[in-house]
Amino acid sequence: MMDGDRRARPCFLFLQGMATPFLGRLAAALVRRGHAVRRINFNAGDKLFWPLPGAVDYRGGLDGWPAFLDARIREWGVTDIVAFGDCRPLHRAASRIAARHGVTLHIAEEGYLRPSWITLAPGGVNGNSALPRDPDWYRKEALALPPWRPVAPVDSRFWRRAAGDVSYQVVSLLGRWYFPAYRTHLAWSPFREYAGWIGRFARAPFRRRRDRAALLTMWRWQRAHPCFLFPLQLESDSQIRFHAPYPRLAPALDDVFGSFARFAPGAARLIVKEHPLDPGLIDWGRETASAAARHGIADRVIYVRGSRIEKIIAGCAGVVTVNSTVGFLALASGAPTIALGKAVYDMPGLTFQNGLDRFWQDAAPPDAATFDAFRRVIAHRTQINGGFFSADGLARAVAGAVARLEQASSIRDAVVPLPRTAAPAARELAISL
Repeated sequence: MMDGDRRARPCFLFLQGMATPFLGRLAAALVRRGHAVRRINFNAGDKLFWPLPGAVDYRGGLDGWPAFLDARIREWGVTDIVAFGDCRPLHRAASRIAARHGVTLHIAEEGYLRPSWITLAPGGVNGNSALPRDPDWYRKEALALPPWRPVAPVDSRFWRRAAGDVSYQVVSLLGRWYFPAYRTHLAWSPFREYAGWIGRFARAPFRRRRDRAALLTMWRWQRAHPCFLFPLQLESDSQIRFHAPYPRLAPALDDVFGSFARFAPGAARLIVKEHPLDPGLIDWGRETASAAARHGIADRVIYVRGSRIEKIIAGCAGVVTVNSTVGFLALASGAPTIALGKAVYDMPGLTFQNGLDRFWQDAAPPDAATFDAFRRVIAHRTQINGGFFSADGLARAVAGAVARLEQASSIRDAVVPLPRTAAPAARELAISL
């Protein structure tokens, strides 16, 4: 191949993924369709979920990563990078390098429109999303899209998620000697989180009566009072750590409770809902009670663990969220919603724009036509029907992701200069696969 500019054949570089076969199966599907695929592993767990030969191990630290990635992009002629999550330190650095080279970064995440979708978005999600916050733009884009139709439900098993995560972490620990410089992006040790889950399961039988009483109180309140919902997110969630005005959940609780105490109608009640995947490392029921008492609203706040979130939203006068995907459910149900952090759905016509203090009395439902347009555009550009934790979900997710990536490559009109070493490297990989 001659030096100089040419219309680049797509070369997909895969970085870190979730503890699921998704990225590995996606890569294998791309190879079967004749695309060039590369992979960089950062720990032994990454190797566990990668089924193809020819991967390269990066054993250095974060300081040396940008130069290493820069060299690999040039050597391999990378046109696209696929990674799970846009807030991991490795992926944040990769985003900057990709932009410098004109390489498209595709971020996989759990779906905006859960539970039957995954996200595959160019550039990033929420605060890093490339999509505008302009309702007029969504209404215009939606004119070319078909009407909204619900998709087939996707099965998802907690035990599959748990088994994959434990396998990944154990193998990573055993292989730590080979990757001595690797540092996890997690907020705390996964084994500490596992201990939290064990404690949560052990306590469950002893708190069923109390949890049932809390739900009965909540349902009674919803019949008699205007109720607002504040769904908690995970303390370790990158959307809290990087796309929110709060460093942790506790300050968010304090902010919401303080505003509710000062500005909500006296008859109003506040429901705090535990995240279904909270590992129990922090007793949020106790934190909620303490914060409510501190603000003098202990008799107007209830903490609940169970019940379907859609059922709770249906009986609420409004939903306060930082940037949770519960916001999508609230908007879909027509509930007044405010986002306190950076959320892709936070825009005029959808969420309340005049501040938390005024929300309790002035909030209005989202504009139905704007939400319909927004949801259709979001689904078309960033969502794929599928899942990470079942055979059927993975099959649908991989098929949709292949189509999405090939479409992105077919409409890209970039001309990429490749070094002389790029062609032999591509031939070498094709032979090895």
